[in-house]
Amino acid sequence: MKEIRLHGIGGMGTVKAGEMLVHAAVAAGKFGNSMPFFGFERQGAPVASYVRLGDQKIRAKNQVYHPDCVIIQDPSLLVSTPVFEGLKEHSYVILNTKSQNPRELITDPNVACLACLDATSIALELLGRPIPNTIVLGAFVRATGWVDKEGLEAVIGRTFGEKNIEAFRRGYD
Repeated sequence: MKEIRLHGIGGMGTVKAGEMLVHAAVAAGKFGNSMPFFGFERQGAPVASYVRLGDQKIRAKNQVYHPDCVIIQDPSLLVSTPVFEGLKEHSYVILNTKSQNPRELITDPNVACLACLDATSIALELLGRPIPNTIVLGAFVRATGWVDKEGLEAVIGRTFGEKNIEAFRRGYD
């Protein structure tokens, strides 16, 4: 079983991104669950989503304490939220950042694979809004291979439409 923790700001589509990962996994015959975590003030506040994907039934319905992958949709969360807490050895990190030196931002020794992209700029260009969720999912699929690319494209298309499929592909590339 793979455990993923997504971190974002309310309004970035963090919870929806987790749900789409699970829908794509289930459509491919696998198992998954997604659980959001947020307070009363969602818009603009830190939000997390916990996802588990596997080949067998998943009974756990709690937070992800030891993720195999962390997806960070806003670089401000690197200093305001403990995004690397409990990170397993040899883990993946997907980071939305404009930084030219992202390795300087990521100091956790458990990070084996760091995938960085400026998802916000892509979202503004393609969608006209700073909602990077489908774009970072593209980078996630490219880095990990844990979810079928075409399956996730289909889920994104049904959920958000053609522009977001293009955004996903840009994140993948």
